[in-house]
Amino acid sequence: MTLIRTNRRTLSLISAAALLIAFLATPALKAEPSPLPSFGGGGLIAGQQEASIGEQVMTSIRRSAPQVQDPLVYDYLYNVIYRLVPSAPLDNRDLQLVLIDSPALNAFAVPGGVVGVNGGLFLNAATEQQFASVLAHELAHLSQRHFARRMEQQETSTPLTLAGMIAGIVLSAVTQSDIGIAAIAGTQAMAIQNMLSYSRAHEQEADRVGLEILANAGLDPRGMPEMFEIMMRQNRLQGNRMPEYLSTHPLTQSRVSDTQNRAEQYPSKTVQDSQEYHLMRSRLQVHYASSPASAVEIFESYLNRDDTQKNDAIRYGLAVAYKEDNQLDKAEKILLELLSTHSGRITFQVSLAEVYTEQKRYDDARQILQTALSRNPRNYPITWALAGLEIADGNGSAAASYLKELTRQRPSGDQIWLRLAEAEGMARNIVGVHRARAEYDALRGDYRSAQRQLRQAQEKLPAGSAERQVVSERLSEIASRIQQADRS
Repeated sequence: MTLIRTNRRTLSLISAAALLIAFLATPALKAEPSPLPSFGGGGLIAGQQEASIGEQVMTSIRRSAPQVQDPLVYDYLYNVIYRLVPSAPLDNRDLQLVLIDSPALNAFAVPGGVVGVNGGLFLNAATEQQFASVLAHELAHLSQRHFARRMEQQETSTPLTLAGMIAGIVLSAVTQSDIGIAAIAGTQAMAIQNMLSYSRAHEQEADRVGLEILANAGLDPRGMPEMFEIMMRQNRLQGNRMPEYLSTHPLTQSRVSDTQNRAEQYPSKTVQDSQEYHLMRSRLQVHYASSPASAVEIFESYLNRDDTQKNDAIRYGLAVAYKEDNQLDKAEKILLELLSTHSGRITFQVSLAEVYTEQKRYDDARQILQTALSRNPRNYPITWALAGLEIADGNGSAAASYLKELTRQRPSGDQIWLRLAEAEGMARNIVGVHRARAEYDALRGDYRSAQRQLRQAQEKLPAGSAERQVVSERLSEIASRIQQADRS
């Protein structure tokens, strides 16, 4: 796991991006769900338009916003989201998940099924129930088509205009410039202010729907008011520096009380956190520590805690810290101890294999991961770790095989395509390099570069071959995207 650092200005601007994205998804307050409004003669925002907004936002995020590139954490986030999704009244359940690399407490939802959280949500939510409550709240925003309701009130705006505003602020967050901010200045600023002015009342509907989602998913609705209490406590302790989440989700004591009362109406039950939540929380605590040595010191100080489940997470966090601090023998010892009592835990298997890879014990790492993959076919973290192992061991072809499997599972994973290009280069498959790089460029919105890559691949393939036909078809698709971009 790479430790990524971000400065204060970048973090604050990322939060500004999340602010705009979140209130574009702000709901309207209703006592009970009601039919969504229609626009004069045009009906609701079409699903295709919402999908276009989501795609443009994802393109901007991929190009500009720092993300946590950790398959174990992403896989956990994916699993908890899709534990909630069956209980959410969503028209579109094909979501795109984003894990922004910021320790600030924040989350957002975007039309087109984009749901994002900051890594800092793991740091601030002490329990899985609290963590899940924030995700349920964002799913509630999406399920109620809040963006469509907001567009009803902003008839002069269009989905593409709003997507451009979102893209502008995301761009500013990472380039540390005012270019993106300038792109949304002027008349659009009033539209944004009008949207934001409704937000206090609108949040209550998302609270109500979110509580229902939690309860129906078998989680504890009381996690939501508990999370609100954490936010309010932070607000009091930090004075004017409120948690970033509250800048887009205003919180009052009456709202907290209302949510507590609603949560108490659900049957009382004890819901145990999954161990995996606390393991991922430890992983991100190491990630956001000021240094690996500091992370080691912090986790060593935690070791005397009594809670067995959390104690395992603390020992695991210490192992991850040791690995980052290059104390590989100590990391190995702890991970072997954890595996002795949790032999099938994928997180421990992958982490031990990562240690062995760092030690250049490639055969040991390969044995662990291949055995784990045979028991968990198509598992994302295991397959990613195997690809990394084969790259480290100089086996580009084997790495490319694993990464191609991942591109079939997650075709929108830009970093998978980038690593595939690296593996194909190592294997001296130049056509494979161009094709993988083209998909990476396309996901980041650089269609002309993708076109160049595909043309180079096409030139190297024999006429009439099946692969050349596939490349030619993809070239036509990219050309169409370029024409669309030129017309907009």
